[in-house]
Amino acid sequence: MDLNLFLLTALSAFLRSIGQIEFKRGSETLRFNIHSLIINYHLFAGVFLYAFSTLIYIYALSKGQLSIIYPIIATSYIWTTLFATFFLNEPVNLTNWAGITLILMGITFISWR
Repeated sequence: MDLNLFLLTALSAFLRSIGQIEFKRGSETLRFNIHSLIINYHLFAGVFLYAFSTLIYIYALSKGQLSIIYPIIATSYIWTTLFATFFLNEPVNLTNWAGITLILMGITFISWR
């Protein structure tokens, strides 16, 4: 796999994970009325990051194989877990770390063609 394509896909996963953190932050003050939705900049940031990461992902798909690119998106779970730990003080247990290890092993095996 082309290194640039790998990095582009990893960037997409990274931005998507930041979007998840922004969605979480936005949900903490969310009130389901128009005014609250309009001024909730965390939700807007999350939507923007998701949209931008999707554009990057679609570009990567146009240049590479779905069967290789899609598993790289699984790194978003890793990023989201790390960001949730550091920015939201959410706990990470042994099961989370085992899952992260398996995801990294799977991506390594799939990318190693």
